[in-house]
Amino acid sequence: MAHIDLLSEIHRRSKRDYLARVLAGNKAEFATLAKKFDVEYWDGDRNTGYAGYRYDGRWRALAERLVERYGIKPGDRILDIGCGKGFLLYDFTQVAPGVEIQGIDVSAYALANAKEEVAANLELGTATALPYPTGSFDLVISINTLHNLFIEELYEALREIERVGKSSKYIVMDSYRNEQEKVNLLYWQLTCECFFTPREWEFIFRQTGYTGDYGFVYFE
Repeated sequence: MAHIDLLSEIHRRSKRDYLARVLAGNKAEFATLAKKFDVEYWDGDRNTGYAGYRYDGRWRALAERLVERYGIKPGDRILDIGCGKGFLLYDFTQVAPGVEIQGIDVSAYALANAKEEVAANLELGTATALPYPTGSFDLVISINTLHNLFIEELYEALREIERVGKSSKYIVMDSYRNEQEKVNLLYWQLTCECFFTPREWEFIFRQTGYTGDYGFVYFE
Protein backbone atom coordinates (compact mmCIF):
# COMPACT_ATOMS: atom_id res chain seq x y z
CA MET A 1 0.00 0.00 0.00
CA ALA A 2 1.44 3.37 -1.03
CA HIS A 3 0.44 6.97 -1.49
CA ILE A 4 0.75 7.76 -5.20
CA ASP A 5 -0.17 11.16 -6.64
CA LEU A 6 -1.42 10.68 -10.19
CA LEU A 7 -4.27 13.21 -10.21
CA SER A 8 -3.09 16.59 -8.89
CA GLU A 9 -2.11 17.92 -12.30
CA ILE A 10 -5.56 17.16 -13.71
CA HIS A 11 -7.33 18.52 -10.64
CA ARG A 12 -5.49 21.84 -10.78
CA ARG A 13 -6.58 22.53 -14.36
CA SER A 14 -10.05 23.51 -13.10
CA LYS A 15 -10.38 26.98 -11.60
CA ARG A 16 -12.58 27.13 -8.51
CA ASP A 17 -14.04 30.17 -6.75
CA TYR A 18 -14.85 28.62 -3.38
CA LEU A 19 -16.56 31.64 -1.88
CA ALA A 20 -18.68 32.26 -4.97
CA ARG A 21 -20.24 28.83 -4.69
CA VAL A 22 -21.29 29.50 -1.10
CA LEU A 23 -22.65 32.96 -1.94
CA ALA A 24 -24.45 31.89 -5.14
CA GLY A 25 -27.58 30.76 -3.32
CA ASN A 26 -28.77 28.04 -1.00
CA LYS A 27 -25.87 25.60 -0.98
CA ALA A 28 -27.92 23.07 0.99
CA GLU A 29 -30.39 22.97 -1.90
CA PHE A 30 -27.54 22.68 -4.41
CA ALA A 31 -26.11 19.72 -2.50
CA THR A 32 -29.51 18.05 -2.21
CA LEU A 33 -29.91 18.20 -5.99
CA ALA A 34 -26.34 17.05 -6.61
CA LYS A 35 -26.74 13.99 -4.40
CA LYS A 36 -29.42 12.66 -6.74
CA PHE A 37 -26.61 12.21 -9.31
CA ASP A 38 -29.11 13.05 -12.01
CA VAL A 39 -29.15 15.63 -14.79
CA GLU A 40 -28.54 18.53 -12.37
CA TYR A 41 -25.28 16.99 -11.19
CA TRP A 42 -23.84 16.00 -14.55
CA ASP A 43 -25.30 18.47 -17.01
CA GLY A 44 -27.03 21.17 -15.00
CA ASP A 45 -25.73 24.36 -13.40
CA ARG A 46 -22.18 24.71 -12.05
CA ASN A 47 -23.64 25.23 -8.58
CA THR A 48 -25.06 21.70 -8.59
CA GLY A 49 -22.22 19.87 -10.32
CA TYR A 50 -20.20 19.72 -13.52
CA ALA A 51 -22.37 22.06 -15.63
CA GLY A 52 -22.00 19.76 -18.60
CA TYR A 53 -19.82 16.68 -18.18
CA ARG A 54 -18.69 15.94 -21.73
CA TYR A 55 -15.79 13.94 -23.07
CA ASP A 56 -12.73 16.15 -23.54
CA GLY A 57 -9.86 13.71 -23.05
CA ARG A 58 -8.99 15.03 -19.60
CA TRP A 59 -8.66 11.52 -18.15
CA ARG A 60 -6.33 10.15 -20.82
CA ALA A 61 -3.20 11.20 -18.91
CA LEU A 62 -4.43 9.35 -15.83
CA ALA A 63 -5.15 6.24 -17.91
CA GLU A 64 -1.63 6.39 -19.33
CA ARG A 65 -0.08 6.71 -15.87
CA LEU A 66 -2.12 3.83 -14.48
CA VAL A 67 -1.27 1.58 -17.42
CA GLU A 68 2.42 2.33 -16.99
CA ARG A 69 2.48 1.98 -13.21
CA TYR A 70 0.59 -1.31 -13.05
CA GLY A 71 1.90 -2.87 -16.24
CA ILE A 72 -1.51 -3.22 -17.83
CA LYS A 73 -1.48 -5.37 -20.96
CA PRO A 74 -4.00 -6.73 -23.49
CA GLY A 75 -6.45 -9.12 -21.86
CA ASP A 76 -6.20 -7.54 -18.41
CA ARG A 77 -9.49 -6.70 -16.75
CA ILE A 78 -10.11 -3.21 -15.31
CA LEU A 79 -12.97 -2.18 -13.02
CA ASP A 80 -13.89 1.47 -12.43
CA ILE A 81 -16.10 2.00 -9.37
CA GLY A 82 -17.98 5.27 -9.77
CA CYS A 83 -17.37 5.27 -13.52
CA GLY A 84 -19.87 8.03 -14.33
CA LYS A 85 -20.21 8.33 -18.11
CA GLY A 86 -17.29 5.96 -18.70
CA PHE A 87 -14.78 8.51 -20.01
CA LEU A 88 -11.79 7.10 -18.14
CA LEU A 89 -12.64 3.57 -19.19
CA TYR A 90 -12.83 4.71 -22.81
CA ASP A 91 -9.37 6.24 -22.45
CA PHE A 92 -8.06 2.93 -21.13
CA THR A 93 -9.20 1.25 -24.34
CA GLN A 94 -7.30 3.86 -26.34
CA VAL A 95 -4.00 3.76 -24.47
CA ALA A 96 -4.05 -0.01 -23.82
CA PRO A 97 -5.90 -1.69 -26.70
CA GLY A 98 -7.14 -5.16 -25.85
CA VAL A 99 -7.96 -4.53 -22.19
CA GLU A 100 -11.32 -5.65 -20.86
CA ILE A 101 -13.24 -2.92 -19.07
CA GLN A 102 -16.14 -2.84 -16.61
CA GLY A 103 -17.73 0.13 -14.88
CA ILE A 104 -20.30 0.49 -12.13
CA ASP A 105 -22.08 3.62 -10.92
CA VAL A 106 -25.12 4.64 -8.86
CA SER A 107 -26.26 7.17 -11.47
CA ALA A 108 -28.80 5.89 -13.98
CA TYR A 109 -28.55 9.24 -15.76
CA ALA A 110 -24.77 8.95 -16.23
CA LEU A 111 -25.09 5.44 -17.61
CA ALA A 112 -27.88 6.47 -19.97
CA ASN A 113 -25.63 9.24 -21.27
CA ALA A 114 -22.37 7.30 -21.25
CA LYS A 115 -19.79 7.36 -24.00
CA GLU A 116 -21.26 5.16 -26.69
CA GLU A 117 -18.12 3.08 -27.24
CA VAL A 118 -18.11 1.74 -23.66
CA ALA A 119 -21.78 1.99 -22.62
CA ALA A 120 -22.35 -1.77 -22.94
CA ASN A 121 -19.66 -2.37 -20.31
CA LEU A 122 -21.23 -0.16 -17.64
CA GLU A 123 -23.88 -1.12 -15.11
CA LEU A 124 -25.94 0.31 -12.30
CA GLY A 125 -24.83 -0.65 -8.80
CA THR A 126 -23.11 0.37 -5.59
CA ALA A 127 -19.58 0.10 -4.28
CA THR A 128 -20.82 -1.68 -1.17
CA ALA A 129 -22.02 -4.79 -3.00
CA LEU A 130 -19.98 -5.37 -6.14
CA PRO A 131 -21.63 -8.04 -8.34
CA TYR A 132 -18.36 -9.70 -9.34
CA PRO A 133 -16.55 -12.85 -8.19
CA THR A 134 -13.53 -12.65 -5.92
CA GLY A 135 -10.31 -11.80 -7.76
CA SER A 136 -12.08 -10.81 -10.96
CA PHE A 137 -9.96 -7.82 -11.96
CA ASP A 138 -6.29 -7.10 -12.61
CA LEU A 139 -6.81 -3.42 -11.75
CA VAL A 140 -9.58 -1.86 -9.63
CA ILE A 141 -9.87 1.92 -9.54
CA SER A 142 -12.19 4.37 -7.84
CA ILE A 143 -11.61 8.06 -8.54
CA ASN A 144 -13.35 10.74 -6.45
CA THR A 145 -16.16 8.41 -5.38
CA LEU A 146 -15.55 6.80 -1.99
CA HIS A 147 -15.80 10.06 -0.05
CA ASN A 148 -19.47 10.15 -1.11
CA LEU A 149 -20.23 7.21 1.19
CA PHE A 150 -21.15 7.24 4.85
CA ILE A 151 -18.54 5.65 7.09
CA GLU A 152 -20.20 2.23 7.40
CA GLU A 153 -20.65 2.12 3.62
CA LEU A 154 -17.05 3.20 3.13
CA TYR A 155 -15.80 0.27 5.17
CA GLU A 156 -17.94 -2.13 3.12
CA ALA A 157 -16.75 -0.62 -0.16
CA LEU A 158 -13.06 -0.87 0.74
CA ARG A 159 -13.51 -4.51 1.67
CA GLU A 160 -15.33 -5.13 -1.62
CA ILE A 161 -12.52 -3.49 -3.60
CA GLU A 162 -10.04 -5.71 -1.81
CA ARG A 163 -12.17 -8.77 -2.56
CA VAL A 164 -12.69 -8.31 -6.32
CA GLY A 165 -9.17 -7.08 -7.09
CA LYS A 166 -6.25 -9.42 -7.63
CA SER A 167 -3.35 -7.18 -6.69
CA SER A 168 -3.43 -3.74 -8.33
CA LYS A 169 -5.84 -1.19 -6.88
CA TYR A 170 -5.85 2.60 -6.95
CA ILE A 171 -8.35 4.88 -5.21
CA VAL A 172 -8.55 8.67 -4.86
CA MET A 173 -10.55 10.64 -2.29
CA ASP A 174 -10.97 14.27 -1.23
CA SER A 175 -8.88 15.19 1.80
CA TYR A 176 -7.34 18.17 3.60
CA ARG A 177 -4.01 18.91 5.30
CA ASN A 178 -4.79 22.19 7.04
CA GLU A 179 -7.67 24.43 8.03
CA GLN A 180 -7.64 26.43 4.79
CA GLU A 181 -7.96 23.28 2.67
CA LYS A 182 -10.69 22.05 5.01
CA VAL A 183 -12.68 25.27 4.57
CA ASN A 184 -12.19 25.19 0.79
CA LEU A 185 -13.36 21.59 0.67
CA LEU A 186 -16.46 22.37 2.71
CA TYR A 187 -17.26 25.38 0.53
CA TRP A 188 -16.78 23.50 -2.74
CA GLN A 189 -18.04 19.98 -2.15
CA LEU A 190 -21.60 18.95 -2.99
CA THR A 191 -21.73 15.20 -2.43
CA CYS A 192 -19.10 14.29 0.19
CA GLU A 193 -20.16 12.42 3.32
CA CYS A 194 -16.65 11.67 4.64
CA PHE A 195 -14.15 14.41 5.50
CA PHE A 196 -10.81 13.00 6.61
CA THR A 197 -7.16 13.98 6.77
CA PRO A 198 -4.63 11.70 5.04
CA ARG A 199 -3.69 10.18 8.39
CA GLU A 200 -7.34 9.32 9.11
CA TRP A 201 -7.82 7.82 5.65
CA GLU A 202 -4.75 5.64 6.18
CA PHE A 203 -6.14 4.49 9.54
CA ILE A 204 -9.36 3.43 7.78
CA PHE A 205 -7.36 1.53 5.16
CA ARG A 206 -5.63 -0.47 7.88
CA GLN A 207 -8.93 -1.12 9.66
CA THR A 208 -10.55 -2.51 6.52
CA GLY A 209 -7.58 -4.46 5.23
CA TYR A 210 -7.24 -2.39 2.07
CA THR A 211 -3.83 -3.13 0.53
CA GLY A 212 -3.92 -1.08 -2.69
CA ASP A 213 -2.45 2.29 -3.55
CA TYR A 214 -4.22 5.58 -2.93
CA GLY A 215 -4.13 9.29 -3.69
CA PHE A 216 -5.82 12.43 -2.41
CA VAL A 217 -7.37 15.54 -3.91
CA TYR A 218 -6.71 18.76 -2.01
CA PHE A 219 -8.58 22.03 -2.49
CA GLU A 220 -5.66 24.44 -2.21
